[in-house]
Amino acid sequence: MNVDTVTPGQSRAAGGSNVGAMLLPLVLAQFVCSYAASNMNVAISDIARDLGTDVTGVQQAITLFTLTMAALMIPGSKLSDIFGRKRIFTVGLTVYGIGALLAAAAPGLGVLIVGYSFLEGIGTALLIPPVYILATVFFTDTTSRARAFGSISAAGGIGAAAGPLIGGLITSTTSWRVSFVVQALMVGAIIVLSRRIIEPATEARKPRFDLVGAILSAAGLFFIVVGILQASTYGWFSATQDVVVGGVVVIPKGGLSPVWVLVFVGAALLAWFFWHIRSMDRAGREPLLSPRMFLNRTANLGLVTQNVQWLVLLGLSFVVSVFLQTVRGYSAIETGLILTPATIGILVSSMGSGRLAKRFPQAVIIRAGFVLTIAGVVLLLAFANATSNVITFAPGLLVVGLGVGAMLTSSVNVVQSSFPEADQGEISGLSRSVSNLGSSLGVAIAGSVIVSSLVTGNEGYAAALVVLIAFGAVGLLAAVLLRPEQVAAAER
Repeated sequence: MNVDTVTPGQSRAAGGSNVGAMLLPLVLAQFVCSYAASNMNVAISDIARDLGTDVTGVQQAITLFTLTMAALMIPGSKLSDIFGRKRIFTVGLTVYGIGALLAAAAPGLGVLIVGYSFLEGIGTALLIPPVYILATVFFTDTTSRARAFGSISAAGGIGAAAGPLIGGLITSTTSWRVSFVVQALMVGAIIVLSRRIIEPATEARKPRFDLVGAILSAAGLFFIVVGILQASTYGWFSATQDVVVGGVVVIPKGGLSPVWVLVFVGAALLAWFFWHIRSMDRAGREPLLSPRMFLNRTANLGLVTQNVQWLVLLGLSFVVSVFLQTVRGYSAIETGLILTPATIGILVSSMGSGRLAKRFPQAVIIRAGFVLTIAGVVLLLAFANATSNVITFAPGLLVVGLGVGAMLTSSVNVVQSSFPEADQGEISGLSRSVSNLGSSLGVAIAGSVIVSSLVTGNEGYAAALVVLIAFGAVGLLAAVLLRPEQVAAAER
């Protein structure tokens, strides 16, 4: 039976093969979680038909999955510091597996949301922070850590990009339910592989769990994203129909859209959260997240780039999938095949990320990635429409994949390397929370545009792509503000 802990020095000296064996389950775990966020896209029509719902219902399930991850990632990171990274990693995998099996047997949308959106989301929020914390601890020098982050980030990007193809193949040959069974089986295999993980010993003192901070941060993100989801039903600015709660009309048709009411409530809760953690920190108590995590300019800009990368990637995957199935009438496997160029692009650029990092500063790679990503979406907007040949989707998707794949690793490395090892638990949780919030916002915002009752056919598709281009420009601006010399100093 393996010993659960060793000293950091022993772990780092354990040898390449041993550390490589410990890295494998971390990489596979990231792949499965990212796959889960996108494989549903190509099965939207099948799921809606089987469960008696519509595109909006499936969109809500997907968004709630990524939202649950984003809302609970920071608490999950703190729990890993309290109870141990390997233990929380295993608990997360177990919860995820149970959720996958429940989703596979779902008789309706409600059970699907419980299994997929909530249980898989909670499991992911528990297991992902240890992935990045353990990788940071096992790989101490910049080169090996960059390779580890590269493997994990590439697995995340490939999982998200390959999700439509794999999900489409499974859905077309068997059923969308089998995709959840496959996830459960993979999780079981990862649990077995994770027995090789030897967790480095940590300090005897364990942090306390800030329950109030966890509730405030989760509730704030929940209200903001759920508010945005209401745009597809009630419109972005004025309510297109009465908003009824418990049989009472709380906002009449023509009044302010509930989108902004819910977003305001969420923003107020997040403001309360920041006040709470600052007050606790000043009082010498330990908050859920230290305020100093937000005082590092380089890390903050890196977090913005991470958020936008996943917003564009998951938002684009959802928009194109919905367009292909509802407007063009393609099946799940056909949709997955059309999206394959994005997978190829991410795979190619991820494989070359190590060589790129040796030749160019991280900030330059991130900027180039955003330029390619924006160019790819522009190509889709210009050439791929309701009547064009399917081949017109390939160039844009390939360029987007090349752009996103090139910068995924660099952004993670910039953020994680901006803090010492003692802060890796907190910054890992914050980093993953911001990335998953981007995924959630991408599906919520771009998805709400394409399924809005105010637009039809090609109009919604084009409008959603314009929105993604605008967000890509925000990410590019953040990358431009990243100074190469500051990034290099952080990595040292």
